[in-house]
Amino acid sequence: MSNTIVVTGAAGFIGSHLCGLLLEKGSSVIGIDNFITGSKSNLEELEANKNFSFVGADICNLGKIDADVSQIYNLASPASPIDYQQLPLETLDAGSAGVKNMLELAREKNAVFLQASTSEIYGDPLEHPQRESYFGNVNPIGERSCYNEAKRFAEALVMAYNRKHKMQTRIARIFNTHGPRMRANDGRVIPNFITQALAGKPITVYGKGEQTRSFCYVSDLIAGLYALINSSYSFPVNIGNPTEVTILQLAEKIKSLTDSNSEIVFKPLPKDDPIRRKPDISLARKELRWEPKVDWEEGLKKTIEWFKGNC
Repeated sequence: MSNTIVVTGAAGFIGSHLCGLLLEKGSSVIGIDNFITGSKSNLEELEANKNFSFVGADICNLGKIDADVSQIYNLASPASPIDYQQLPLETLDAGSAGVKNMLELAREKNAVFLQASTSEIYGDPLEHPQRESYFGNVNPIGERSCYNEAKRFAEALVMAYNRKHKMQTRIARIFNTHGPRMRANDGRVIPNFITQALAGKPITVYGKGEQTRSFCYVSDLIAGLYALINSSYSFPVNIGNPTEVTILQLAEKIKSLTDSNSEIVFKPLPKDDPIRRKPDISLARKELRWEPKVDWEEGLKKTIEWFKGNC
């Protein structure tokens, strides 16, 4: 059986870490990215490994892959609010035509296929914490809809291939993740707060900061993806850290950990911004024997140290 694995979105924050894990485990990895949001610098360590090869391409227009492939991780998509609101059509394409192309590749190669989905599937949830059985509360035409609906369609497409073609497919609903290689300007809350705190600029909290998130460190997240693709479970699984904190608590913690004198300021809450977000990971514990190992404060310290040395 082939030990070659394809990772799309390989130049992204999560994708590059995933490629590193797979190489450590002895696999050969073909990374694919078009650099629409990924960074060439994220590939530097990977390209030093003889078992890593790279294809610069858009998954919507991917050429032939000659190698035998055993697994495909599809992480290709703009994923931060700034990115997908600036690139709405590209985001919708990635979640439809792009996913279909990668499913066809998996079908051709008889490979196990993992789709990176998102907690945005749940929208602004009315159920808390969110279980995989919850259908969500999503605005289909709102400012975030290009991302939410692309991911919802992608899940439907994956399940259709699973049922019609009897393929081995997996769906990971990824919750907020952080760690080294995040872009400072990607619009996510942790890079925003860290860069503001380190620069002594005001830390901008939206609303009253009462909205909650659950932050998973990247090493835990990729361990969860690895466990999922190597399981036999075909339905969606939440992968995230169930420790829930308010955005104001996060701002105060980052201010403390960076010894910053930054003032915390408040701005209007963006439209359709989820008020509460926390995964129920009972299914991951049961089916994957997986749960996060890195405490959220420990993960923040590691992320801050990386930003200090790289931004």
